[in-house]
Amino acid sequence: MPEITKISTQKNNAERYNIFLDGKYSFSADEQVLIQFGLTKGKVLDDWEIDEIIFGDEIRKAYNKALHFLGFRMRSEHEVKEKLMASGFGEAVALEAINKLKEQKFLDDDSFSKALLETRKRTAKKGPGAIRQELVRKGISKELQEEALDAFPEEEQLKLAEELAGKIAARSSGKTPQQIRQKIQDSLMRKGYSYDIISTAIERIETDLEPEEDEWDELTEKTGEKAWRTYSRKHSGKELRRRVQQAMYQKGIPPDRISRFIEAKEEELENE
Repeated sequence: MPEITKISTQKNNAERYNIFLDGKYSFSADEQVLIQFGLTKGKVLDDWEIDEIIFGDEIRKAYNKALHFLGFRMRSEHEVKEKLMASGFGEAVALEAINKLKEQKFLDDDSFSKALLETRKRTAKKGPGAIRQELVRKGISKELQEEALDAFPEEEQLKLAEELAGKIAARSSGKTPQQIRQKIQDSLMRKGYSYDIISTAIERIETDLEPEEDEWDELTEKTGEKAWRTYSRKHSGKELRRRVQQAMYQKGIPPDRISRFIEAKEEELENE
């Protein structure tokens, strides 16, 4: 059986050691592996012991790689496993490294899920639907997803949704209430809020969406002129009127304003 005849520190990494058996270099090992297996000069090793040491060293390498990865931010077990597998470690090695990280509380999917929820609420004001999708992508179990999302009650969802709706409305000058509502709905749906939450949020800011009389006049004129220019190139008479009516109605212009605009345009044409 081979005997350890020399143990030397690697030049580029003081925490790794070269192991020589019977006078020849055999393998390298991390300092923690040396301690774990009690490797000293003169120790005799069986072949199976050498395999165990090499496997243990692979686990240590994976462990160190994962620690570096975790140094940037919290990660899920799934993310760490994918990273290790992509770095060339086998599944068995990756899983052993992950178990060590879990034992030492460096990996905890429960804490990770709750932290991700709070971060996404605070920084992006995301709703539960979008957060759930992200938890799924991170490989979080359904049970832990539910536990995390239980800490996101409807009233809090509604508060965030209302804040977002108000900001969108404030940035939507020159739009009809219908256009603003649609913009809010599309944005909040992408953020992961439910239809009920979105509808209630819009109801709460409804009074802020209604333009003043002069703003309605401007919106009607702007929308009508654009539709008239577009359809008068190919249509006239009743067909032109119908298409302009439809275009203005789809933009949220009230029917009475549409009628007045078209009557004014037709009168303008008659007087030319």
